[in-house]
Amino acid sequence: MIISVSAVVLSGALVFLLIRYAGLRLWHALIAGLFGFFLAATTAAPQIRAALAAVIRYLSGGGH
Repeated sequence: MIISVSAVVLSGALVFLLIRYAGLRLWHALIAGLFGFFLAATTAAPQIRAALAAVIRYLSGGGH
């Protein structure tokens, strides 16, 4: 739960910065959000979640 909340906050901050400084249009961000929402309902969601957890574990030093 903590990892997913942190990932959501980090993703939200990244989207905000991209909209603000990199010229990302709001509708691009909305489409990307809808894509993520629908992707979460597929059978690929557990594998994506496991891969993200492995990357986070590696970056935090737990994978060494």
